[in-house]
Amino acid sequence: MIIPLLFQFKTILFSILSGIITGILFDFYRVIRGHNKNKLLSTFQDLLFWILSSIIVFVFLLYTNYALIVPYVYLYIVLGIYIYLKILSEYILKVQYSIYGFIGKLFRMSFNHLFYPLKLIFYNKSKK
Repeated sequence: MIIPLLFQFKTILFSILSGIITGILFDFYRVIRGHNKNKLLSTFQDLLFWILSSIIVFVFLLYTNYALIVPYVYLYIVLGIYIYLKILSEYILKVQYSIYGFIGKLFRMSFNHLFYPLKLIFYNKSKK
């Protein structure tokens, strides 16, 4: 069966885009996971990440090119991951860490403001 040229071009484009999506998911995973010393937990988290990312990439390819999985699709997915990690990853990680720090600070400030009246009540009772 001969595949039209436009469909082949779309397949290549969406394969590279799915590799970039996988790279973005990997950066989110790196930020959330942090540095874990437990090997068993780390292996389990890695396994769950790759299962989730493979499902997301498959669904993405299913909607964009009817999940036509041929060898060059894998090649272009790897190329997309490589392009993302070499060019964009550094900048996206900086943005992700700043967002992560802002959300953490927001939670700490909210927690402190919400529980401040309780701290005052219990602090005053313990003084008496």
